Amino acid sequence: MKIEQTGFILYTINYIDCVDFYENTLGLNVMYRKDSLTCFDFHGSYLMVEIDDETELTTATPPSRDRTCIRLNVANVKEACIPLDQNSIPYTYNEFDWGTIAKFRDPDGNLIGFRSAAEHIIDIKVNL
Repeated sequence: MKIEQTGFILYTINYIDCVDFYENTLGLNVMYRKDSLTCFDFHGSYLMVEIDDETELTTATPPSRDRTCIRLNVANVKEACIPLDQNSIPYTYNEFDWGTIAKFRDPDGNLIGFRSAAEHIIDIKVNL
């Protein structure tokens, strides 16, 4: 098997708010749009935000336990949080011995995390 590209689909209830969030708050570039989905460039991969049409829910509720987290490695975690502050998006910021992170949620309650890219690269080099 020869994999051409990787990506993932995020099914959303608050489609318009989520597209606005990923495009305008996080600054992801749109690759294309269709009636019920928007595909974003995810820096070598793609993130497709699509209307969840297989549920009867009208509002999103965060799960009792997160099983996934969308991770964005950034040059500076504090600077990456500025748009969150400007849009009154709550987040947690932590500096651990293994790295600096900030965690927050999109309009559907999906968990997203910023992590220091430099610390991630160090982890890769140390564990080769």
